[in-house]
Amino acid sequence: MRSHDPLESILGRVEDLDEVSLGNLVSRLARERKLLNTLFNALKEGILVVDAEGVILYANGPAGDLAGIKPRNFGKLSLWKAVPDLARSLNLTGGDRLSDVGGISREVELTYPERRFVRIYIVPFEEEVRDEKLARFAVIISDITREKKQTRREIEDERVRSIIQLAAGVAHELGNPLNSITIHLQLLSRQLSRLSDDVAARMERSLDICSKEVARLDNIISHFLEAIRPRPPDLRELDLIDILEESLSVLEPEMEGAGITIDIEIASGVPVVLGDRDQIKQVFFNLLKNARQAMNKGGVIKVRAFSDDDEVYVQFGDTGNGIAEEDLPRVFQPYFTTRKGGHGLGMMICERIMRAHGGRIGIDSRRGVGTVVTLEFPQKHRRVRLLEAAEE
Repeated sequence: MRSHDPLESILGRVEDLDEVSLGNLVSRLARERKLLNTLFNALKEGILVVDAEGVILYANGPAGDLAGIKPRNFGKLSLWKAVPDLARSLNLTGGDRLSDVGGISREVELTYPERRFVRIYIVPFEEEVRDEKLARFAVIISDITREKKQTRREIEDERVRSIIQLAAGVAHELGNPLNSITIHLQLLSRQLSRLSDDVAARMERSLDICSKEVARLDNIISHFLEAIRPRPPDLRELDLIDILEESLSVLEPEMEGAGITIDIEIASGVPVVLGDRDQIKQVFFNLLKNARQAMNKGGVIKVRAFSDDDEVYVQFGDTGNGIAEEDLPRVFQPYFTTRKGGHGLGMMICERIMRAHGGRIGIDSRRGVGTVVTLEFPQKHRRVRLLEAAEE
């Protein structure tokens, strides 16, 4: 079938064109090339063209961003070097060619220029060069990092929900015998007056130990139930700075008694957010107490509050012992704690509250230097958009 493209018909008789017509043709080709480059670079997907050996002949802007490919590498860099996991997944060695293949789809992990997951499609086509048909391959790279993370989050949430249902039942069943033990300990305590002073003293010490252990178990169960059955936030307009100052004033005597200095830096014009006052105060209290307990004798707690166009940030930093690098991924896991006597649920509760508010919590720590925890709250206007999107 003959092409109806007028440009193609002109190219077919280019040797017959005069100098002016040839100049016009070159200008038109340059415009169309610029248009195509603009269109390819406007796409979210990375698009590459490689030859049968995998040498990259062309890459649009997004492909360069995803795989770190620069225009100066065209004709030199192999796709297998840019994405080494792809060659392994296709069982290709250094001398293998991409030949006689149909459509190929793979999901691989990239580590350069940054870690992300991508889906790669490879589709063969032919390019005619000087009456010779050469094998070429279009490579389409789609960033699926967010999709992967969402899938993992859904799997993790489902796993956690299953554990929670089982654990909640166990915690409830434990509460009943603990209440019964508490009542009988109180009855035994009242009977001590009938015993000799020496026996009564020994019994009283034993009963006191039992009562404290029962209270400790009851406290663990209460924290556990609070962690696995979080109350939905009662969202209202809040000034985070007011809540921050209130939390600091309550803890000020304890901080002074421990020789700890509070260094506060609050940017001007920090906007309001939508949140639950009690829950956010609980987060502030937990993080301030963690910072205080991370420092044995004295130290400085740095509190920062600032904002950008969409978020409000509150940071708590301490000059304590810090957290080992291998322990950082476990900080938000239940029952993980580096503090003797800690129940290991505080950071998990903080993360739950921040997620329920549409926010995030991040932690940076260096052993022997200290820890910085950053809370990220969506501003009111962004939070409203998130709620509207969820309803749709």
